[in-house]
Amino acid sequence: MSETALIVGAGSGLSAALARCFAQEGIRVALAARRVDKLGALAAETRARVLRCDASRHEEVEALFAELTAALGPPDIVVYNPSYRARGTITELVPEEVQQALMVSCYGGFLVAQAAARLMLARGSGTILFTGASASVKGYARSAPFAMGKFGLRGLAQSLARELAPQNIHVGHFVIDGGIRQVGDPRAGQRGEDGLLDPDAIAASYLHVHRQHRSAWTWEMELRPWIEAF
Repeated sequence: MSETALIVGAGSGLSAALARCFAQEGIRVALAARRVDKLGALAAETRARVLRCDASRHEEVEALFAELTAALGPPDIVVYNPSYRARGTITELVPEEVQQALMVSCYGGFLVAQAAARLMLARGSGTILFTGASASVKGYARSAPFAMGKFGLRGLAQSLARELAPQNIHVGHFVIDGGIRQVGDPRAGQRGEDGLLDPDAIAASYLHVHRQHRSAWTWEMELRPWIEAF
């Protein structure tokens, strides 16, 4: 029976690579984003269903899962990929921007995980995957809001892994420690052919974690280019 994957925070880069990876495996794909106008080509390529959702709003997340379930059934895999950055020194940061960063990077992850867990617990299986960053484990100067959000998301993932694993729900968190290669990325020439993370290689790792046998589950995976210091 075909599986269904929901990617929340869909766009170019990693989320597009995930959509292609899942589709190539015969997994039905649903793409959710605040702006769906940018998803037409990817949806056509992966035969994905496109759903509009602001993941930081409870009512929109509830509507998203209701629409998805009615169309494709409960999801087998849910990936939470959104993030929001507010940069600046502690004295310069705009409180409303910081609040938005926390709502998108962390609170939205809670809303999506809660909705996914309810469906997966009723079925008795499922996978919930969170996209983290270097900032999930180390806060950088002038980037406090991003670190706050990503630290919170990691804490959510760790707590849910302990809570849900005994109920056959696999929760995974990925620390993406390095830049992700994009088409025309000027950093590629500076760092060499594989000095940036290949989004397709990251997607393969997400799929691997989803496919792991439950006798040997991973709750967290760090991924970085071989030249990245850590």
